[in-house]
Amino acid sequence: MAEVLPAVEKSGLLVRDIEILQMHYAHTVRAWRQRFVARKEEAIKLYDEQFFRMWEFYLAGSEMAFEWDKMFVFQLQISKSQFATPNNRRYMFEAEEKLKAAEAGRAPLEPVEFD
Repeated sequence: MAEVLPAVEKSGLLVRDIEILQMHYAHTVRAWRQRFVARKEEAIKLYDEQFFRMWEFYLAGSEMAFEWDKMFVFQLQISKSQFATPNNRRYMFEAEEKLKAAEAGRAPLEPVEFD
């Protein structure tokens, strides 16, 4: 991130918000791994045992790197003007609530069949 900020400032843009997503990614990759392992037989049927082991190892390693090592992800919100973006994150939560309400009224997804 240290290399990114000077480049943003040099471009004339303003950093309006920075969100560190390290633990979000650790938890997300953990959920992916757990769902993948729960469907082990399907994965092996589609590919093979070696693929399953490699992919599980990759997901576990990624989870550990985000949780315990120096691997992280961040999101920058940049703009040309300090007035172009809100000065808090409330608008994100309001948009999320609207999406949740829309999802609640939507028909559930059909299960996917792999041939």
